[in-house]
Amino acid sequence: MTVEDATGVLDPSRPDVSRPGGRTVPAFPVYDAPGRPERVGDGSLAHREVTYARALGFRPLKLDIWLPRNAAGPTPLVLWVHGGAFQLGDRRELPPTFVPDSVFRLLNQAGIACATADYRHSLEAPFPAQLHDLKAAVRYLREFAADLNIDPERFGAWGESAGGHLVALLGLTGNRPDLEGGLGVQGRSSSVSAVVDFYGVSSLVDIPPMQRPDGLFPDALTAAVPPGMSLQPEHMLVGGSDDPELLAAASPVSYVDAGAAPFLLVHGDSDGLVPHSQTDLLAAALAEAGVEHDVVTIQGGDHCFFGAEDQMDTILATAVDYFSRKLGTP
Repeated sequence: MTVEDATGVLDPSRPDVSRPGGRTVPAFPVYDAPGRPERVGDGSLAHREVTYARALGFRPLKLDIWLPRNAAGPTPLVLWVHGGAFQLGDRRELPPTFVPDSVFRLLNQAGIACATADYRHSLEAPFPAQLHDLKAAVRYLREFAADLNIDPERFGAWGESAGGHLVALLGLTGNRPDLEGGLGVQGRSSSVSAVVDFYGVSSLVDIPPMQRPDGLFPDALTAAVPPGMSLQPEHMLVGGSDDPELLAAASPVSYVDAGAAPFLLVHGDSDGLVPHSQTDLLAAALAEAGVEHDVVTIQGGDHCFFGAEDQMDTILATAVDYFSRKLGTP
C-alpha cells in the first residue's frame, strides 16, 4: 500500500472508497484535544501527556502544558525545549542543576503559560525532523489557544543545549514554508516572538569534537547505535554524516536574517561541551543582520551551568524577566 492508497482509505470524504459492509471508517486522528487539566501546587494547572502530532511509524509526540491557575485573560506562552545532545532527554526533564519543574513553575508565577514538548531524537529521524516536530507543537498550541486561555500572538521559545539550538531555529525560520513539515495541525503559524537560548550550538560546522569522559556512555546506553556510527551529536543529527553542507543546513547561523525574533543568549564562560564561541558566532550573525539580541555570560559556568549553581536563581529569573518584557503579561 502506498501513501496515496492510505490517504484514500483514511479519508471518509472520498465517495469512491469501498468499505467492507458499507461501513463508514473515520480518519485516524492526527492529534488529540488538550483534555482536562490537573491542579499542580497553588499556582498551576497542567495538561499532561497531550498528543500534539502522530506520524506513521513513529511514537506519538507529546506535550505537557502548564497554565497559570488564576489567569484573568489570555496569557503569553513559552515553549520549553529540552537538551540531551539530540540523543537523550524528554520534555519533563530539566538539567540536574535546575530545581525540578522550576522553569514551568516560574513562568506560571510570572503569568506566562509554558508548554514542554518531546521531539524525535537523532536515531529516530535525522534533521529537520526535530524542527518539524517543534513547529507542529507551536501550530497545535495556536490551534487550541482559546481552549487553553493563551494568546496566540505572544509566543516565545526557551531551550537548553540541543534545545537551545532548536529554539534558535524556531526563532529564525518562522517565515520558511519549506521547513514547516507536514505533521499535526496545518494552516497555523509556527513563528515565535522571543527566544532564550541557553548554551546552544549555533554552527554544527564549527563545533569541536565532544570529549567524553571514560564511562560516560555505558555499553548498555549505546547498544542501539548502528555499528560504525559516530557518537558525535552533530553527525548523528544529520544521519551520521560529516558533510559540511548537511551540517550547515542544520545550523542556526545559516538562517539569520533581519526578520528574526529577538534573542537572549546565555552561556557559561567555562563550558567544556559547547564552547562560548558558539554563542559568539550567533551573536555576530544577529548583529550583522540588525536583529535585537543580548548576551549574558555566566562566570565560572560549565555546560548546564555546573560550577555556577549558586547563580541559578538569578539565571532563571533573567530568562523569565526577558519573556515578561518581550511578550508582556496579563
